[in-house]
Amino acid sequence: MQLLKVHNNGRFLMKEDGSPFFWLGDTAWEIFHRLNREEADFYLETRAKQKFNVIQAVALAEFEGLTIGNAYGRLPLKMNDNGQYDPSLPDTDGEYSYWDHVDYIIDKAEQLGLYVALLPTWGDKYNKMWGKGPEIFDKHNAKAYGQFLGNRYKDRNNIIWILGGDRPLHTRKHFDIQEALAEGLRSADEGRHLISFHPCGENSSALYVNDEPWLDFNMIQSGHSRKNNPNYKMIQKDYERTPVKPVLDGEPCYEDHPINFKEDNDFFDEVDVRKAVYWSVFAGGFGVTYGHHCIWSMNKEPGLYFGMNWKEALNRPAANQMQYLRQLMESRPFFERIPDQSLLMVNYEGSNHQQATRGERYAFVYAPHGISVHVKLGILKGQRVKVQWFNPRTGEAIPAGTIENTGDRKFVTPAHGREQDYVLIMDAEE
Repeated sequence: MQLLKVHNNGRFLMKEDGSPFFWLGDTAWEIFHRLNREEADFYLETRAKQKFNVIQAVALAEFEGLTIGNAYGRLPLKMNDNGQYDPSLPDTDGEYSYWDHVDYIIDKAEQLGLYVALLPTWGDKYNKMWGKGPEIFDKHNAKAYGQFLGNRYKDRNNIIWILGGDRPLHTRKHFDIQEALAEGLRSADEGRHLISFHPCGENSSALYVNDEPWLDFNMIQSGHSRKNNPNYKMIQKDYERTPVKPVLDGEPCYEDHPINFKEDNDFFDEVDVRKAVYWSVFAGGFGVTYGHHCIWSMNKEPGLYFGMNWKEALNRPAANQMQYLRQLMESRPFFERIPDQSLLMVNYEGSNHQQATRGERYAFVYAPHGISVHVKLGILKGQRVKVQWFNPRTGEAIPAGTIENTGDRKFVTPAHGREQDYVLIMDAEE
């Protein structure tokens, strides 16, 4: 696999050979901690077939990852002389250590063409808040831990480092820990791998570290607190920042996640998920990460809050539909694409909001609920415009004629209703 780089326009990622990279991620935070080799193989093979190309996972896991062993009973860290788990003392002793298992999963992912967006730790290990903790990091052991990880994985081309871990940075110590982790990683892996930061809900990495030289791209977490969360506004805000850096929504609403973490509020469904991912990408995201509530947790005990086994969740509707977004975004010139709401003569607030993006000779408009799209013509370069409707549920493109590229035009979607979202495609022709 090729290493990933930031494109020279500062908006996208690319492979070493200059070819485009559209990030289509899945969230598997607990994979190292909760799955054995055979289970990890099944998960990764399934996601590769579904055309995902990034897996987000965390080394020191949220669910008591310091004190409860992995599938083989191994813990990631040793205790120091004070009886505390110490990030500067990774436990690599004996046959098939915790880190050997991490190696196995990373290497299996590489065999399948998958990058691993690897969080060194969940945030409760430096800022406990609502988590289990314990808080074990300071700037000294954070740098040592970063050096350990950087050395161990410097020759793996399929690694992307993600700091943070769903926590705000409240104190100078929190910032120092992130800085030390980044310094340790960069010094050990010689800057071969990209670094980003995973923030807490409804926040962006840019709030904390946009100006840091080690931050290669920004990540937002639009999160799980409400339906129709306007993540396009968050993406736009980061898109307009300087210095210019690529941005994506690394944690939009998860499929089958309780809305605002309360089962009584109902659960996000495939419609909510599609809306979030298309909004964010069309607003300027260089990719997006999907998530399912029972897969990030690798849940094996179905109940009300976690409704199914992780294996059953692998084929939920939105999970199978994400590949069509990647298919669409890779079908047209990649690096020239920009968000452009000036294409829309009419737009709406809330759940009916439409989002437009374009290149020089093509444009996409996402229309939730099958709402008609009223566009301004003449922006694309060409005398005529070929029009199609793209179905995000099936990947099918439905021809809708060719028109002159002047004036404005209202296009009526093939169907209307909550589950009938479409993308208007316009391709300019001479």
